[in-house]
Amino acid sequence: MAKKKALGVAGKDRRQWIDPEQSNLSVQRQCALAGLPRSSFYHVPLPRESTANCALMKQIDGLYMQRPFYGSPRITDWLNHLGWGVNEKRVARLMRLMGIHSILPGPNTSRPHPDHLKYPYLLRGLAIRAPNQVWCADITYIPLRLGHLYLVAIMDWFSRYVLAWELSNSMETAFCLQALNRALLLGTPEISNTDQGTQFTSEAYTGRLKAAGIAISMDGRGRALDNVFIERLWWSVKYEEVYPSDYADGHVAHRQLGKYFRFYNNERRHQALDRQTPREVYLNRCTATDSQPALGGAPRFFQAAN
Repeated sequence: MAKKKALGVAGKDRRQWIDPEQSNLSVQRQCALAGLPRSSFYHVPLPRESTANCALMKQIDGLYMQRPFYGSPRITDWLNHLGWGVNEKRVARLMRLMGIHSILPGPNTSRPHPDHLKYPYLLRGLAIRAPNQVWCADITYIPLRLGHLYLVAIMDWFSRYVLAWELSNSMETAFCLQALNRALLLGTPEISNTDQGTQFTSEAYTGRLKAAGIAISMDGRGRALDNVFIERLWWSVKYEEVYPSDYADGHVAHRQLGKYFRFYNNERRHQALDRQTPREVYLNRCTATDSQPALGGAPRFFQAAN
C-alpha cells in the first residue's frame, strides 16, 4: 500500500526521501519502497562543480593513476606542462574533494577520525593461501561529465574476486557498510584490510566486522603496497572502463560499472591466477598446501608486503 501511494508522487520528489545515513533500511530497500530503481539515488551527483573543474578533475584522476606518489605540487606542475594554467590551491582543493592524495607519508596523508580507534596492519609477511582468508576494500573517484561519484569495492585478496561494490555521491560510511553487508552474504573472511579512512575506521564499519568475527587490519600510513591488489583493480577499472566510457550521469555509470564488474569477475583471465578468472578461483575455494596444490602445479600462495 505504501509503495502504491509513493508512485503517486513525482520521481524527483521521491528521490529526496532516500537517506543514505538511515541505519535500519539500506539505500536499495529505501529505493524499492519509494518505487525507484536503485540507480535513481545517483541521479544528481553532489557536490556539483563547474564544467571546467569537472574536466580538470578527470585529468587529475588520470595523472594520479599514473603517478600515485605525486602530491598537489607535482600534479600542478604536470597540469601546467600540459597547458592547463592552474594554481596549486585549486588543484589541492579538487584533490581533497576527490579523496586522493600522495601515497608518500606527509602532512596530507589521510588520517582516521581522531575519535576512531586505530588498528594494526596484520598482513606483513602473511602467506595468503586461499579465498576468504583476506578481503580488502577501498574507495575511488569516478568522473562524470558534470560531476563525480565515489566507488567502493570489496575484493577477495587471493582470487581478486570483487565481492560487492557500491556508488555514492558522498564519502559517507553508509555506502561502504552497504557493500560490506552484501559481501558478507557470500562468505566471511578471516581478516579485512583497508586504509585508515574515516569510513573504514568508523564504529559502524568496524562494529560490523567485529560482529562477524573478522580481524581488522589497516594499512600503514604512506605504504603503497599494503593494499596493492585493490589498487591494481582501480587501474583496470579506470583504464578499461571509466575513461573510455565518459559517463554522462550516475545512471550510466551504475549500469556500465555493473557490466564491467561482471566481465572482470567472470571473463577477465589473470596471468597471476594461471589464466583463470577471479570467479573460477574464488568459487573453487582452492587451498594451497604441500599435499593439495592450488591452481595446478606447484603449491601457490601470495606473500603480503613486508
